Parts: sequence; C-alpha cells; structure tokens
Amino acid sequence: MKVFKFGGASLKDVNAIRNVASIIKQNTKENLWVVLSAMGSTTDALEKIIALSQAGKNFDNELSHLKEYHFNITRQLFNNTTTIDQAIHSLFNQLTPTASIAGEYDCIYDQVIGLGELVSSTIVCHFLQQGGLDAEWVDARNLILTDSTFREGQVQWGETEKKIKSVYPHLKKLVITQGFIAHNEKRETVSLGREGSDFSAAILGYCLHAESVTIWKDVPGVMSADPKRIADAVVFEELPYKETAEMTYYGASVIHPKTVKPLAMRNIPLLVKSFINPSLPGTKIHDCHVPNLPPLIVHKEDQCLISCKVTDYTFINEDHLGTIFQALHQNGMHVNVMQNSAISFSFCVDYREHRVLKLIELLSKKFEVFYNTGLLLITVKNYSPQTFNEYRNLKGVILEQSSRAALQVLVKG
Repeated sequence: MKVFKFGGASLKDVNAIRNVASIIKQNTKENLWVVLSAMGSTTDALEKIIALSQAGKNFDNELSHLKEYHFNITRQLFNNTTTIDQAIHSLFNQLTPTASIAGEYDCIYDQVIGLGELVSSTIVCHFLQQGGLDAEWVDARNLILTDSTFREGQVQWGETEKKIKSVYPHLKKLVITQGFIAHNEKRETVSLGREGSDFSAAILGYCLHAESVTIWKDVPGVMSADPKRIADAVVFEELPYKETAEMTYYGASVIHPKTVKPLAMRNIPLLVKSFINPSLPGTKIHDCHVPNLPPLIVHKEDQCLISCKVTDYTFINEDHLGTIFQALHQNGMHVNVMQNSAISFSFCVDYREHRVLKLIELLSKKFEVFYNTGLLLITVKNYSPQTFNEYRNLKGVILEQSSRAALQVLVKG
C-alpha cells in the first residue's frame, strides 16, 4: 500500500481539487491512504479567528468569509450539495458561539486549528465518491495518539501503531484522512506542529509498513534553493535520508522536519512530486549515496535574535546555559543558530510572539535581555568557496556562524 499527502496549495480551488482527484484516480489499483491539509490559506484564517477570540473581539465576519470560501467550492464541485453542505455546517458549528473557543491559548488553538483539515478531507472524500470511487473518510484523531504538548504533540508510537494496525483490515482500499491533527488520552485534539501534515503521512507510512510515501508539491521535487528566490536552483533526482534530514533541520520548507526519521527507520522511500505536472520524476529520498551535491541554500523568514547578557560581570558558563535551555524547553522552542561571547549568549528562534515574549519575561529574571525581530536566516549547506564568500558578505548580516558543512548568516530586513 502507498500513502499520498496533498498540501493546501494543491487544494486551493475547484480546479486544484479536480486535479488532486485525477491523481488519486490514477493510483487506486492498490491500497491508498490520502492525507490532506486544509484548503488554501484556511489555517491562516483560523489563526486570525483564534486571535480575535482570545482578544475578546467578534470574529463573525471572518468566520462567514471562511464558510463562504468552502461553500463556493462545493457549489461548483457537486451536482447536489445538500449532504456535503450539512457536513460542513456541522463542522463549522464547533466554532460558535465565541465562548466555545475561549481559554488557555495553546490548548484552544489545537481544538480549533484542525477544522480546516476536517473540512477539506470531507469535501474531497465526497467528491471522489460522486466520481464513482469507493473512498472512506477516517478521522486521524482516532488513529494517532500523542501526549498533551499542544501545538507540537509527541507521538506515542506503540499505541498509535497498534491502533492503526487494528483498524486497517476493516477499512476500504481508498482512505481519505487529515494531516496535522491527532489526539491525547483525554480525547482532546493535539496538533503536530505547523505544516505537520507531512509528518502525519510519515506516521501512517511507518505504522502501515507502506511501500512508499509521496508528498505532492507545487515544485518539481526537492530543489537546491527556493526557485522564487534563486532562478538557477536545480532539482535533486535522489537524496539520502541523512542529507534530507539535515536540510529540514536548517529550515528547508519542502518537507516537515520530523518526516524523514520514521521512514528511514523502516527504509520506506519518500517521494516528492509535482501535482502541477505528475509525469515528472520528482525526487526520491532513500538509503543511497550521492557524491558532490551542489550547495543547498535555505531562507528562513520571521526570525528573532535573543541575546542574554550576564549582569554581575561573570562569564557565561554551563549554569547560565542550563537556565537558558531549560527556559527554551519549557516554552517549546527550538534554536536555529546560536553563538556566545564572554558575557552574553545569543540565539535565533522562529518568531511566535506570545512564546517569545513569555521566554523573554522568564529569562529577564536572571539576564539582561535584548531581542531583534523581522530577521532572515540564510543557511548554505555544502557551500563552495564562491557561495561562502557571497553570503557572508551580504549587507545587513548581524550574526554569522560556520562549520565544515554549513554557513549560517542572520540578516536584517
């Protein structure tokens, strides 16, 4: 059996959904599990609704626009919209009244944010059924179990595999499910982290011992750089698991960072293909050796540089570092690059405002804390002498870090 994953860009409108349905139809000779993200920018819209609710503001207008976006799609896709519209109304009713999404931020975020995946998978499944395919909708929250780390649930692998294996024989050959969401022991929804649908596909592939996992993107495969930034970026025909894992660590957005490990553990190939042109070979990520890889250039936006300075004229030591990393762990934050001097320690993290402000408040009890936002982190992996000099001499570099394998520069603006 195989696992396919389609992201929001592949489901953004009616023509895109028809294209996804066509790709699925061409691959139904064997068992196929399809993992879907929310349509278009639905997740962004839901985040705005959550923010308005948390601020005590009315979000009826935003909710109305989001509903209409989906109902406009169903009007064009379906001969009779009664059944599908009832299903969508039922899902959206979970967001009203306002009181239903009031409470502790991260927990409530997860109870709301997965609505996009539930709606998109419902629409696609009904559309496939209308087209004559015997598709079955399955709630991913009944399959994947995590702990209660909201917004970045930690998968309970043993229980998850046991559950998936127990239901697999009773499901149809074509299963439509959601990425990004799971549940904890209390049956609360827990998300796997932003853009976590790739990871969902990897979890299912691992537990099902899949033949392969394919992630369908709007690019022809894994590329040496974002083609929107660098015109001469090349497509990798194949990549080793380890190289790909390192790329995702540095922020390559084509694959979620947690996707590679479970597939590598069971030697399951990960294919990255284009939904725009499915005939292209794409990139195969597997156990292989590829010599002389070209430089890989990763741009990671919306970064925050935080600097902790000791206030008693002592030097930064292991005790100080322990305090900083404990605070990072406590706030569920990951360091993208770090650097220290005699009396200060600086590190770069993704800018999630509420988490960053909470972290700064915690660190300010022991350090003098400074921070800069709106930064761009550029990583050049497998750099050449030319790319090394080019990027370290960029205008606006405020932090530079290099090793044998990678150069990282943090740039203003």
